[in-house]
Amino acid sequence: MKIWPAIILILALFCTATDLRAELKLTGQLTQGGMVRGRVPIGTQVLFNQRRLQLTADGEFLLGFDRDAPAQQSLRLIAPNGEVRTEVLQISQRNYRIQRINGISARMMDPSPDELLRIEAEAKQAARAREVDSDLPFFQETFIWPVTGPITGVYGSQRILNGEARRPHFGVDIAAPIGTAVVAPAGGIVTLSHPGMFYSGATLIIDHGHGLFSSFLHLEAILVQPGDRVNQGQPIARVGASGRVTGPHLDWRINWFTVHLDPQLLIPQGNN
Repeated sequence: MKIWPAIILILALFCTATDLRAELKLTGQLTQGGMVRGRVPIGTQVLFNQRRLQLTADGEFLLGFDRDAPAQQSLRLIAPNGEVRTEVLQISQRNYRIQRINGISARMMDPSPDELLRIEAEAKQAARAREVDSDLPFFQETFIWPVTGPITGVYGSQRILNGEARRPHFGVDIAAPIGTAVVAPAGGIVTLSHPGMFYSGATLIIDHGHGLFSSFLHLEAILVQPGDRVNQGQPIARVGASGRVTGPHLDWRINWFTVHLDPQLLIPQGNN
């Protein structure tokens, strides 16, 4: 009778080790700008780029890859019994579009010293709105377009403004008339509602949970406030032309914390 506890313990450890080797599940886009949802046995710790990832009650987690993510990334798993496994992820590399835009005024190209201070403060404000590692479950929803219309700018494109190379574009631009309703692509909590930033104009940020955030730029009006909970498909804003733009459109961006993701990779193909 005394050997039973030892046998049970050995069997439990064996099952845990087997789970760690065989039960890592990954779904999503293993590509630059892509997002992946994973699942591991309950009790497993998951680390990616030195960040310990938050897990749902059933062991699901989220991670994403930046525009210029290297071809190999490592995911570290630690089982409850201390077993460690490193999973090497092969990330496909992308070629990005070069987009040339001319005719932009010198006023838009070269901010004054005071404006540079304002730009820096607003960037910090937006960054704080994307720092929360909440346990909201809305990242698990199948995302929908916040507005429909012609795609006029894509993720990762290198913009050449008046012949000068600028930082890559990290969103998707959707042309639509001023006043067109913008809806929530997934549920979440509003973390920022700003009436007018220097570059992005009226700006809205929504937390979908586990570090996943949507940003909506150049709005005419914002219909929700920080702390509001929104549901998928709910009107949250109206398309505008505020900030530094050349015409009305919605610039929709997705972040996993500080990592810029491609919103188009979250949407089932052909839905816009």
